[in-house]
Amino acid sequence: MKKKILIFTALVCMGTMNSCKDKFLETTPLGVGNEAMLSNKTGVNSVLIGAYSLLDGVGSGGTYFSAVSNWIYGTVASDDGYKGSDVGDLAQITTIEKYIQQADIGGFNDKWVALYDGVSRSNDVLHLIAKASDMTEAEKTQATAEARFLRGWYHFEAKKMWNMVPYVDETVTDYINLPNDKDIWPNIEADFQFAVTNLSATKAQVGRASKWSAKAMLAKVHMYQSDYTAAKPLLVDIISNGPFSLTANYRDNFKIATENNSESVFEVQMSVADGGSGENGSWGDNLNFPYGSGPGGCCGFYQPSQNLVNAFKTDAAGLPLLDTFNDTDVKNDEGLASSDAFTPYDGTLDPRLDWTVGRRGLPFLNWGIHPGKNWIRDQSFAGPYTFKKFFASSGENAGAESPRANANNYRAIRFADLLLMRAEIAVEESDLPTALTIVNQIRTRAATEVVKKDDGTPAANYLVKPYSSFASQDYARKAVRFERRLELAMEGHRHFDLVRWGNADVVLNAYIAKESKKRTYLTGAVFKKGSSEYFPIPQAQIDIMGSNVLKQNPN
Repeated sequence: MKKKILIFTALVCMGTMNSCKDKFLETTPLGVGNEAMLSNKTGVNSVLIGAYSLLDGVGSGGTYFSAVSNWIYGTVASDDGYKGSDVGDLAQITTIEKYIQQADIGGFNDKWVALYDGVSRSNDVLHLIAKASDMTEAEKTQATAEARFLRGWYHFEAKKMWNMVPYVDETVTDYINLPNDKDIWPNIEADFQFAVTNLSATKAQVGRASKWSAKAMLAKVHMYQSDYTAAKPLLVDIISNGPFSLTANYRDNFKIATENNSESVFEVQMSVADGGSGENGSWGDNLNFPYGSGPGGCCGFYQPSQNLVNAFKTDAAGLPLLDTFNDTDVKNDEGLASSDAFTPYDGTLDPRLDWTVGRRGLPFLNWGIHPGKNWIRDQSFAGPYTFKKFFASSGENAGAESPRANANNYRAIRFADLLLMRAEIAVEESDLPTALTIVNQIRTRAATEVVKKDDGTPAANYLVKPYSSFASQDYARKAVRFERRLELAMEGHRHFDLVRWGNADVVLNAYIAKESKKRTYLTGAVFKKGSSEYFPIPQAQIDIMGSNVLKQNPN
């Protein structure tokens, strides 16, 4: 699975051309897969791998707008990051960042097409399984469960984006008249429940779904509906009985050398060894590199916000400043040339900051000291920081055909993610001791590894400690949600978390009010409760199906 297999899965030539009498007109073109060719164990597995291959979002014409990392929709559309680059480059992302509901942005259609192509490929697998006479019943059940896991995954991503979307299963034949008039949560639950019931506990191959990853996704589906009663037993089972644990060091979750580790519940596999143009190497994030002389040499997108950097400040006890973190800024070099003198912030910080964000004067993995402005496309537009978290160290991408191809897997579900969801449930049940234990487990791990200078000393004044107690349910809720932001920063979850918590308007409008004084392009932006939670249904899809079939989201 590490190296993807490119497959033609569009089985458009499977029908019989009844109106044609000449045999040469009925000949299947070379290189085109047909049902007879693929209705066997080998064909089913090949098409199933093709369904997995779209997890990264690259294919069907999509790239950065359809990236599995959801860097645009999950992070740039939140308080964690900016579009980056400069004002004119891919300005439609700025439109998304400002919560302007513009349905004709081509990127929305890229995402839609990528997700529903994934659904289509998953359904192709189910069609073929039904006719594969050389497969045992056990093999059919396993392949069906994997296909339904993937179908659930792609629909879940669409549901997160647009809320009211069509559900497409293997019985659908009319693809043009698919209304989005029903809530599809029950359908998604059914796909993941089938996978939970039928998948093996161990993965058939690295990168494939297991019973545990299906349970994790089913738990997330319930969490997105605030159905804590249904989510809790799944999370408890995974935590108590699953083969997972936090890695020894936080950074192990973002290194190529430590992929598919004990904390990985489900990873989307990336590879640079395909001999092509780099599209299997996290190509949806290929814009998110330092600019100029920086590693990759392009393109300066996906810059962390000042608000996010401020969130990593700690007090004298090593705890987050839950209410006052954004009162003053962590010192930065905005407006300074790389040749100008600069001394980094000397206050106490959570070390996860410098595994997440590249900032002036500190080591950028093993690429040397971050020089500041020389690696930033336009500081005045998008600030002084660069993305760092999934960045490959120098030498890790051996064989890459592009300097911006990255073999670093996307950790789609980390054990820490599930632990913090379990903590959320504990808070809502007023089980504060359980929530405290989980949060402190995360914080204790955060302190085990810090960014260091060449001489082995810490690169900044790091101090992160566990909480002694949670004084109230409100305080615990704030602490758990804040911890989730710190732990999962820039991983594409933040916008969707705020929406499911129901406080996106409060948090993001407060963010805009202050951040727009630094990033003036945010002036006038507003997150409107009741409309900004979900993105506009792509106008291109409404044009195809008709507005009487596919209804636009409110406002």
